[in-house]
Amino acid sequence: MSDPWSSHQIEETLLGGPLRYTRKEVEGLAGVDEEHARRIWQALGFPAPPDDEVAFTDGDVQALREIRALQESALVDEEMVLQLSRAVGQTMGRLASWLGDVWLRRLSTLLPEDEPVSPDVVGAALTATGELLPAFERLMLHGWRRQLAEAGLRAAATTAAATADPSAGVARLATGFADVVSFTRMSRRMDGDELAAFVEHFERIATEVVADLGGRVVKTLGDEILFAASDPVAAAEIGLSIAELGDTDPDFPKVRVGLAYGEVIQRHGDVFGTPVNMAARLTATAHPGAVLIDPDLATALKDRDAYDLTSTRPRSLQGLGRVRPRVLRRA
Repeated sequence: MSDPWSSHQIEETLLGGPLRYTRKEVEGLAGVDEEHARRIWQALGFPAPPDDEVAFTDGDVQALREIRALQESALVDEEMVLQLSRAVGQTMGRLASWLGDVWLRRLSTLLPEDEPVSPDVVGAALTATGELLPAFERLMLHGWRRQLAEAGLRAAATTAAATADPSAGVARLATGFADVVSFTRMSRRMDGDELAAFVEHFERIATEVVADLGGRVVKTLGDEILFAASDPVAAAEIGLSIAELGDTDPDFPKVRVGLAYGEVIQRHGDVFGTPVNMAARLTATAHPGAVLIDPDLATALKDRDAYDLTSTRPRSLQGLGRVRPRVLRRA
């Protein structure tokens, strides 16, 4: 009986060829020492297989060779390679999982109503993606280049404005959270498909608003989105626009929004620091549909006629002491 997953076809299609090398063989062919190769595989998110297991392809040999060539540049060292490998592993792992989910949902719509998505169907679908792979790869590479260009422009702009030290990963940013109100209670009333559709709609619309108004999505957490913007006005517009959707879009949930402004540390696409913690605490205390901002962002917006800033009573925020937030509204 043939393998229902057609594993050899999958390997040749997705990995650029069949598995033919052990770990030691691929390290020898690439000219990379065992310890360094082990750290690279782990950074990418894969355990190092046993010495005698045939688990690598010609593509793996080429990848290790290119990593070795990268380190010959004076601008690149081993620690930088490992950091980038971790970024690639985590990002590509999430992207692959995301694409797999979308692919399986698409398959389920193409099959007869009474036919389940079986291992045979998945295997056949994966081996049939060969003609689509070049287009997917070009899309990913182009998206990465565009994002890299945007990151470079942001770094140049903040440096020119003397608001950051890029070498230390420090920048002066407005950060914000938008959190779905009563998400736990709502999710209990939904089945799996309904919940997935709800989260996807929330993330898609909120991400579009952030991008359109000049911000950057840092991460999404299902019922919550974290975003950042170098311009305080852009952050204010993002927060207000997302909160207003709860009243104008019947499919968009009510949210709470918290915004704060100040120096943050940027690492591996994430942001850390007091403003991020402040925004999270303000979000947790905001009323449904409201946008709460910290005093520093209020100061940055105080001369803007487009906004009304209403002072609230001081409140104790965990780890931050007593703070007097403002409610942000349109004038």
